Amino acid sequence: MKSRPVLGIILILIGAAILAYGHFSYRKNETVLEVGPIKATAERTKNVPVSPILGWVLIGVGACVLIFPARSKT
Repeated sequence: MKSRPVLGIILILIGAAILAYGHFSYRKNETVLEVGPIKATAERTKNVPVSPILGWVLIGVGACVLIFPARSKT
C-alpha cells in the first residue's frame, strides 16, 4: 500500500479525534507537603485544551493529501 493515502487517512482521523474530544489529560504526582524526611504526594489530573482549529486544519491537510496526486520527478 502506498504511503500517501495512509498518511492522509491518519491525518483525518487525528483531526476528527481532536474535534470530538477537545482536550487531552495526563496524571502527575506532585509533592504537597514536605516536612523533614516526610513527604506527602498527591496524584493530580491535568487537562490541556486543544483548539478545534487544529482539528479542522489536520482534516483539510489530510483531504488534500488524498485528493491531489504527488508530483512526478520527470
